[in-house]
Amino acid sequence: MFTDPITRIGGEKCSYHIPTYEALKGVLKSIYWKPTIIWHVDKVRVMSSFRTQTKGTKPLKWGGGNDLSIYTFLHEVSYQVVAHFEWNEHRPELAGDRIDGKHYNIAKRSLDRGGRQDVFLGTRDCQGYVEPCVFGEGSGDYDDLDELAFGLMFHGFDYPDETGEEKLYSRFWYPVMEKGIVTFPRPENCPVKRYIRPMEPKSFSEGNNFRNVDEEEHCHELDG
Repeated sequence: MFTDPITRIGGEKCSYHIPTYEALKGVLKSIYWKPTIIWHVDKVRVMSSFRTQTKGTKPLKWGGGNDLSIYTFLHEVSYQVVAHFEWNEHRPELAGDRIDGKHYNIAKRSLDRGGRQDVFLGTRDCQGYVEPCVFGEGSGDYDDLDELAFGLMFHGFDYPDETGEEKLYSRFWYPVMEKGIVTFPRPENCPVKRYIRPMEPKSFSEGNNFRNVDEEEHCHELDG
């Protein structure tokens, strides 16, 4: 479920038809992440037709107890994703950890093993599974569809850890799927941005709450 923010208010949540940039970024971080890097999602290819199903849920109420809501989920989804990572220039204290080859190889091995953490598609209720693929390989259900627009859609959040600004923003854009492929703009190129609240970045330091990539590589080899 890639929740449309409009449906959050009444409790009857409904999924977008395509994954959001932020949700796919969360999947990538579940595969492999360090504060030294920032994942960027380039494209997603929709392999399966849009199908939905509704389920009754009992979300927790603020005052205690449970409520009854109807959630609309996507059903039997499959995607191909192209992404890359870049250095987080707002973490100068971690400049010594910017070793692209090692980060790439650790991320690749983590992907081969299905990720380092549980993968969720938008929400914890929706377990996902990842594996390497060749983008564009195989047939998708929308390969012959020239164009499909989805209107204004949530893109992601601007966190202070990645922007250097002690403010939290939400981003929106107007996605268009062409031949089954959605190409995401970079976060700074999204046409709509909304300020949410002040926020301070989390601090990281090697040897305290962060291991450098050499230690990470050694631990990964021991785990293997």
